[in-house]
Amino acid sequence: MAQAPQDQIAPLLTPEGWELLASLGPYQEEKSFELNSALRKAGHSPELVSAVLTQSRLRTRAAAKFGEFARSMLFTQAGLEQATRLNVAARHAQRFAEAGISHVADLGCGLAADSLALASMDINVTAVEMDETTAACATVNLIPFPNATVVHADATAVPLDGVDGVWLDPARRVTSTSGTKRIWDPEAFSPPLSFVEDLAASGLAVGVKMGPGMPHDSVPASCEAQWVSVAGDVTEVALWFNAVRRPGVRRAALVLGAQGAAELTSGEEFGAGPTAPVGPVEGYLYEPDGAVIRAGLVADVALQLGGHLVDEHIAYVCAPELVDTPFARAYKVLEVMPYNVKALKAWVKDNGIGVLDIKKRGTAVTPEELRKQLLPSGKNTGGKNAAGKKAGTKTATLVLTRIGEDRVAIVVEPAQGTAREETATGPA
Repeated sequence: MAQAPQDQIAPLLTPEGWELLASLGPYQEEKSFELNSALRKAGHSPELVSAVLTQSRLRTRAAAKFGEFARSMLFTQAGLEQATRLNVAARHAQRFAEAGISHVADLGCGLAADSLALASMDINVTAVEMDETTAACATVNLIPFPNATVVHADATAVPLDGVDGVWLDPARRVTSTSGTKRIWDPEAFSPPLSFVEDLAASGLAVGVKMGPGMPHDSVPASCEAQWVSVAGDVTEVALWFNAVRRPGVRRAALVLGAQGAAELTSGEEFGAGPTAPVGPVEGYLYEPDGAVIRAGLVADVALQLGGHLVDEHIAYVCAPELVDTPFARAYKVLEVMPYNVKALKAWVKDNGIGVLDIKKRGTAVTPEELRKQLLPSGKNTGGKNAAGKKAGTKTATLVLTRIGEDRVAIVVEPAQGTAREETATGPA
């Protein structure tokens, strides 16, 4: 039976537990059984060994979000899943700093990622967390910052005297013995979106992190909505009210990648703004970043590129020239074919394709199933087919989409030398 989160944290909050955890290197799954046995033979209790190995595994996983800081932090599984990446948290904190906010209440602070970023900018932080185990982790994580205080309390009931800014990261998952499950209704979040709006109505500078799939019609009219993507993965939409809302910005897409940060903004309401022409598949096909799509800024990107949409309802853009942009991934168009499984299978065979990357938008086709139908081996291996003959070894990329009522398959290759080139591989 799996241990409860508090049973995995409490043993670490002792001199023996903390020293043992600090003595371990990066977690290696293949050596975990051997290490478990060695620690028990050294006289450590089974409960402590389990807690230490669990925490070591979480720290190693957390490095993707927290970098070197993860090595001295405490985590829970559920807390790590929702924790803000440190580079994104730094941008949240920068908003409050630039607005001249001196004291922020981080309501529902979780593992304190955002509190860390706020405190590092010399902003006083009151980090509030209702779950006792998570609050204990946050306390440890904030030890280096005397200007941060953790309060174990209900985020909706804590007094806000002396506070001029509020940050919230509502719990969007429920935890059970079988793991965590995502919830979608903003009013079922903890705290709910209505509580956030009430805080904003009081005049406080308020920011809140929501799931990136938030529908446009659920976004309050009084805020700025900024969708954020990190290395091509859309991680959140942050809603900003009052002093931390930028004048003239209603919606924005912030793209963080290997080339740095880039942002596209609009002062128009959702569904308004410029329109892009519709034209043929030609030249270069651009796949807009997910944050751009979520923010409703695809037409803006198309116009920046001097291009057009391939269908007014599909987020693919074509342009005659290759333009370096952080807001879309570029592919050179090689061939356009009607979508027909038999014809595509013949195309794969005739061209000796052994590794096939399939992307899709606006069609119900499942890339994994189609790949099995098209490849001689049924896998992206370039191995042998059912007849024992060597399958093709070439790599190809297919984009499946809809143009009007017609389904098409577009053969493309990743464009070289663009800002988004590093994210151009992998199945859709």
